[in-house]
Amino acid sequence: MSTAVNHSVDGDGIGWIVLGGEDDRPNLIGPAMQAALRASLEELAGRTIRAIVVTSARERIFVAGADLKWLGTLSDEAAAREVGRAGQQLFAAFASFSVPIVCAIHGACAGGGFELALACQWRIATDAAETVVGLPEVGLGLLPCWGGTVRLTRLIGAEAAAEHILRAGLVPAARALAAGLVDELVPAAQLKEQAKVAALRLAAGGFPARSAPALAPAGFLAAQREAVSARRNGAAARAALDVIERAATGDVEGAFALESVVFGALASSPAARNLIRAFFLRDRLRKATVDAWLPPVPGESPVTAPLRRIGIVGVGVMGAGIAQWCAAHGLGVLMNDVDPIALKQGVQRVRELFHEDERRGLTTAAAAHKAIGGIGITTDLRDFEDCEIVIEAVVENVAVKRQVFSDLAKYLGPDCILASNSSALPIEEIAGAIAHPGRVIGLHFFNPVGRMPLVEVVIGAHTSRETARRVFALAQSLDKMPVVCKSAPGLFVTRVLFFYLNEACRLWEQGVPTDALDRAMRDWGWPMGPLRLIDEVGVDIADFIFSELAQYFPGRFIPTTLCSRMLSAGLRGRKNGTSAGFYLYGDGRSRLNPAMAALAPAPSVAMEASAIESQLTRILVDETQRALAEGIVKTPDEADAALMLGAGFPAFRGGLMRSARALGLVNG
Repeated sequence: MSTAVNHSVDGDGIGWIVLGGEDDRPNLIGPAMQAALRASLEELAGRTIRAIVVTSARERIFVAGADLKWLGTLSDEAAAREVGRAGQQLFAAFASFSVPIVCAIHGACAGGGFELALACQWRIATDAAETVVGLPEVGLGLLPCWGGTVRLTRLIGAEAAAEHILRAGLVPAARALAAGLVDELVPAAQLKEQAKVAALRLAAGGFPARSAPALAPAGFLAAQREAVSARRNGAAARAALDVIERAATGDVEGAFALESVVFGALASSPAARNLIRAFFLRDRLRKATVDAWLPPVPGESPVTAPLRRIGIVGVGVMGAGIAQWCAAHGLGVLMNDVDPIALKQGVQRVRELFHEDERRGLTTAAAAHKAIGGIGITTDLRDFEDCEIVIEAVVENVAVKRQVFSDLAKYLGPDCILASNSSALPIEEIAGAIAHPGRVIGLHFFNPVGRMPLVEVVIGAHTSRETARRVFALAQSLDKMPVVCKSAPGLFVTRVLFFYLNEACRLWEQGVPTDALDRAMRDWGWPMGPLRLIDEVGVDIADFIFSELAQYFPGRFIPTTLCSRMLSAGLRGRKNGTSAGFYLYGDGRSRLNPAMAALAPAPSVAMEASAIESQLTRILVDETQRALAEGIVKTPDEADAALMLGAGFPAFRGGLMRSARALGLVNG
């Protein structure tokens, strides 16, 4: 990390505090940077200046946040509380400085970096795509503790502050301006010039006058508390709401004191330590390579040729999702289906996904229109001749997929990569005996593509290093977190997850009610219970994968019959717009499906939640250990990251294998 801070005074009497030196390490706030900031401010206080501009020397990152490695070493609650107090005192010096301070932001301004910005009197940001701001601390089991919770509440009001802090994300510059998080947007090339203009304006006119924010609606904070109380890991959100309420009532000093106290309790908790571990697991995936699987070749170029022209065969839910995500990231996309009607429906799905991104503020209408214009359609595989990679996303049937690969191999040159989005089938079975098998690989996206961060890059027996490197780089360029796994039945995530789902169905067949099963696992921390997850995945998909795993693991995987019987009864879950499975869906809510009673054993069986958690977690742990022993993934850390990002394992527990060690389910 970079801890350098430089300061100077120009000929117009504007002081400049510049974060970061000549290296390319990200700016992180830790003890060294705090000391350097304090020293710069004290030195400038002794000089004749009219205003100050705080900016960064980094090209894409203003400040990435606090140094989490440092926070992870805090010995106890008292030490963490003192870190909060010291940071508050430093930023209070910025907030109360004798002349106005302008914060000039380009790139990511996160966590402690945005708390620094909030302590300045004016915030000017670039309109560049890489400029995002926000307070993600609640997502790490913490809260903004250097005055950020209090200052944001006083700036934009309790309702808006709660929305941003509890969302725990970063927002693009345009949304930040609309929300009042920043005061001004400028082109990146003009940032320093316009920051100086703002500084001179404030120097002449004094500190900016700000009107008091609107009061939160009556009962708003109480409703927010009720909503977060249902979360298994809601301590950080509840603490943030307490500080927001104190700040909104005008007890500013009390709010600052409470902010540091609750930070001390949160930072020393197992949940925060586990969430910080999960953060570093994700960070390692972003920087990973395929070298552990396919070692470097002497003399090879360190840079891979990027894949820019993508073909996609099959335009169902997955194919359309992949197409939209690739197009949104500036890649040329050609969609194929043999059925013109299906192709038309796929295009409509892509448009709907872009419209959803517009509603969520992730893109603009103009950007979406441009991206859609970069998508072509065809019913003829020969039109893929200019593509550098073709991804098949057809039905999960080995014969159908093998035929697609065989047909593609007839029309495409040996340099075109052939990738399968299969979630469970070994890549060798799909590829068959096609020529040039080194170009064959698995690229398993998870549904919904735009929301699920994980991609499994599946190395087959013949996959070449060059193919793996290029596909791995493609996944990273799409802002995905790739995990390499060996081609095998079920791959990794699907295999482990569906052993777990099959066991949940077995407990249901033994009489344990739907709500008891799902509530137990939700209370343990999963975002949804296993039976609700089957509804989301599709009862047909679950039944198919159960039967596949039974063939690949005879005698060890005993498939339940529940999903098959549900299909016979017309209960397909929630996939593809259907609305009945274990639950009924409609009117924006779900409720238990009484039709399941006809399939249920009688009488129902009571089972303690702890016993449900223990039995289902044991299944996950056992199958993960087997997959590790077989070399499907390389390390327990990779297994933990994959199950958190691809299956929803609760991150506040630090990962399945870490949790298993804590529970005594594995040694070491």
